Amino acid sequence: MKTRFSSLVSVKKNTMQKSESAFRKANAAFMKASEAVEESLAQLYTITSPQTGKISDFLANRTLLEAQRTLIRHNKEWVAFTQDEMLVAKKNLQKDMVEYEKFKYLEFEEQKKLIKEAKIKEAKDLDEIALMTYANKDNTKALM
Repeated sequence: MKTRFSSLVSVKKNTMQKSESAFRKANAAFMKASEAVEESLAQLYTITSPQTGKISDFLANRTLLEAQRTLIRHNKEWVAFTQDEMLVAKKNLQKDMVEYEKFKYLEFEEQKKLIKEAKIKEAKDLDEIALMTYANKDNTKALM
C-alpha cells in the first residue's frame, strides 16, 4: 500500500545500503591493513643479524632492519587511518539505519491509519446498503 512515506522509505533504504557497503569496504581495508602489520612484523623477526663478517654486511643489515621498521610504522599508520574510516562509516551506517527505521515506522503507522479509515468507510457503506435493502423490503411489502 502506497503512502506519502513510501518514496522516502525507499530513498532511506538505498542510503542505508550504500552506508552498509561503505562500512564493509572500510572494514575490509582495516583487516587488510592489520594483516599487513602482522606480515611486516613477521618479516622483521625473520631478519637475522650477521655474527661475523665485513662492516658492509653489518651496515646492509642495519639498513634492512631500518627499512622494515619504517614499513611497520607505515602499516601501523595505515591501520589507524583505516580504523578511523571504519568508525566514521559505522557512525554513518547507524545514523542511516535510524533514519530508515524512523520512516519505515511512519509508513507503517500511516498504513494502519489508512486501513482503519478503509474499514470505517466499508462499515458505513455496508450500513447504508443494509438500510437501503431494508427500506426496499418495507416498500415491496407495502405494495403487496
